[in-house]
Amino acid sequence: MRKRLLIAGSTVTVALTIAALLVVHPTPARGQASASGAEIRVDNFTFSPDTLTVQVNSTVTWVNKDDIPHVIASNDGLFKSKALDTDQKYSYIFTKAGTYPYYCSIHPKMVGKIVVQ
Repeated sequence: MRKRLLIAGSTVTVALTIAALLVVHPTPARGQASASGAEIRVDNFTFSPDTLTVQVNSTVTWVNKDDIPHVIASNDGLFKSKALDTDQKYSYIFTKAGTYPYYCSIHPKMVGKIVVQ
């Protein structure tokens, strides 16, 4: 009987510890990132995800997986990459809350948006 109570108590303790960790360190939803950073894949003439929500001071990294170059440029001129060849990356740190639409300056129909909270 005592052994069963000890095992049951240990099981409850482990479950509560896991629950507490998930509350303190929640997993970001799809299309969201923690303050440390997030990645956007450039592939097949699209940005994936096309809208990304991050926290202030997050680093967003674009990775070109297309066989042709792309240039990441914000609509307001805040950031702009050089031409990225296949597997090249460009990163930008978002230090202020707001919505930042961007596009590929070589292929202007390619658009995306960063939402900083």
